This record gives sequence, C-alpha cells and structure tokens, in this order.
Amino acid sequence: MKKALRTKTVFGLIGIGVAIFLTISGCANITSVKKSATKTGKGAIPSYYDFGDILIPKELKIKKKLTFIYRTPGFLTGVITLTGRVEIDSLVTFFENNMAKDNWRKISSFKSPRTIILFQKENRFCVINIIDGELEARVNIWVSPTIGESESGLLKQ
Repeated sequence: MKKALRTKTVFGLIGIGVAIFLTISGCANITSVKKSATKTGKGAIPSYYDFGDILIPKELKIKKKLTFIYRTPGFLTGVITLTGRVEIDSLVTFFENNMAKDNWRKISSFKSPRTIILFQKENRFCVINIIDGELEARVNIWVSPTIGESESGLLKQ
C-alpha cells in the first residue's frame, strides 16, 4: 500500500511539474510573439523620408553620411543613399509600382549589375540607381528640377 501511495505521489509531483513547465513555456512563447509583432509593427510601413513623393521600402536604411538634401522654399533637390538586404528585382518592382502611384512617369530603365530607372514629374526628374552588392543592395535616389524649373530659380543662367 505504501508503495502505491508513493507511486501516486511521484506521478502527481511529476504531473504538477510538467503542468508548471508547460504554463511557463507557453507564457514565454506568448511574450516573444508579442515582442516580434511589436518589432515588425513599427518598421513594417514603407516611408517617404525627405522627398515626400518617393516611397522607400522598409528594408532599406538611410546612410546619412552619403545623403545630401538641398531645400529652399519651393525647391528641393539632392540624393538619398540607402542600403539593405533586398533582392534587386523586388526593389525594381517596388519602385516602378509606387512611383506610378505617386504620379511619377517612368521614362526609361537600364538593367545590368547596376539598375537605373528614370522617372519624371511635371517639374522634376528622379534617377534611382540600384547596385547589387555581395551582402546588401545600395540605392541612390537623385531628384533634380527640370530645366524649366531651374530657369526661374537658383540655377538661372
């Protein structure tokens, strides 16, 4: 009888231990899911950065030392340099789709190890230069006024 009671006690303690373990590990998984959802929730949305009409994929991070923006009232030009671990074809597709949504018209494109896409708006040009690196892609986005815009502004000859 004592042996049966001891066996029940041991199995009871093992069962309680397993239940506690499952409860703790289950809570840990819930916490890690919440943390990962928070992380992806913050950075999941593409951004516009300095140029308010050029959407940048969330995977690209700005390189401030290689970025130059010149802004005056009614005049914005410069280059934004970004890097990230992104496939080149998906970047090209992203820019072609989203630039059209922001009323940019694709003028032409060149595809090689370096991909260049040219866009135009009523008073500006945009050149997107995508370089496929060994570890990450590098993107340069140049925005420049058209000749008609520069004749009435700072670049008047």
